[in-house]
Amino acid sequence: MKLKRRDFLKAAMAGGLVLTSGIATRSWGANAKVVVVGGGTGGATVAKYLKLADPSIEVTLIEKNPYYYTCYMSNEVLSGDRTLDSLKFDYEGLKKRGINVVIAEVTGIDASTRQVKTTAGNFSYDRCVVSPGIDYRYDTIAGYSADIAENTIPHAWKAGTQTTLLRSQLEAMPNGGTFVMVAPPNPYRCPPAPYERASQVARYFKQYKPNSKVLILDPKLTFTKQPLFEEAWMKLYGYGTNNSLIEWVSGADKTITTLNAAQKQVITAGKQTVTASVLNIIPAQKAGALAFTAGLTDSSGWCPVQLESFESTLKPNIHVIGDACTAAPLPKSGFAANSEAKACALAIAALLNGRAVGRTSFNNGCYSVVGEGYAISIVAVYRLSGDRLSIEAIPDSGGMSPLAASDEDHLMDAQYAYSWYNNFTRDVFM
Repeated sequence: MKLKRRDFLKAAMAGGLVLTSGIATRSWGANAKVVVVGGGTGGATVAKYLKLADPSIEVTLIEKNPYYYTCYMSNEVLSGDRTLDSLKFDYEGLKKRGINVVIAEVTGIDASTRQVKTTAGNFSYDRCVVSPGIDYRYDTIAGYSADIAENTIPHAWKAGTQTTLLRSQLEAMPNGGTFVMVAPPNPYRCPPAPYERASQVARYFKQYKPNSKVLILDPKLTFTKQPLFEEAWMKLYGYGTNNSLIEWVSGADKTITTLNAAQKQVITAGKQTVTASVLNIIPAQKAGALAFTAGLTDSSGWCPVQLESFESTLKPNIHVIGDACTAAPLPKSGFAANSEAKACALAIAALLNGRAVGRTSFNNGCYSVVGEGYAISIVAVYRLSGDRLSIEAIPDSGGMSPLAASDEDHLMDAQYAYSWYNNFTRDVFM
């Protein structure tokens, strides 16, 4: 039986085969120092694969938190199907690989002296990799702030205490209440995640609070995997009917301009006031704060890079990977960050040894679990263009789950999703 290319990629992605390809262990005697700032998916991956690419490189990973909680799969905490601790990873696996892990806060990067300044002292480097993740444009919504997000109206877009706060608010919400989720404008971390979140909350309501409702306010006219999500919502949650557990309303007039946190109310650009029982605002996003203080961002709020090596176009010898960098059409996703990190590791190993940087390819995949035993997926493969100035999708290299798929197909995607998570996090942190 012939296996379709998309199905092969899905199976490989779930089993970890795509994740670990293309890195050959060798030692060229570089004896160079690389400092990696940020221990999320991108930072942990690049530290590991630098050691695999050239064990002689002295790799230091600096992260302010001793544990990392994955954002991917965190929406299942909201439905009650997963605990926050199940998303928790430490850095012991990286230490065993000979990586110097420093738990400290980075206070600055001096590109002229090639030093990373931290609360635990300064670290010199030949090359530095910055994977700072994202930060939030609270100023785009009057009345919203980091303090309100942390204590009252969580965005929960970084897995952690806000995730458990939002879950507790859902548990306390009366049957018949409305969960209002404000989706962010492009670009933002993990494009399908708001709609997976709506699905997971609807799943919880269907079981325990069937008179409740999810209302999505979205400034965008379309979203990724939309036909698949809407098909799932119709099948599982009555989407499009008078008794639907999910309602999606979109357009520029649905952009949120003002928040009244005390009343759990938002006002849209169209002058509509919406009151929630539980309010979840996912604000517009930008590169993490360190990217700004290090001078790595441009007017877009993101970090421009040379795509063959992810070296910053603004600061020499500093590379930026993950959500913070500008690498479209690669999405801002954990899978893409992992793929970028591997390309970056190979490029740095080559540069430190006076070798030419190879022309690499990139992978991205995403599973969205939308109900019990029901997931949808998308996979794609990308490559550097011939002039190495852009990234292009390889035609016919991937695709999405088909519409009108069978229950068995969706169940298989769900099984793939959990297999992918286990193998992917092992690839990153072990």
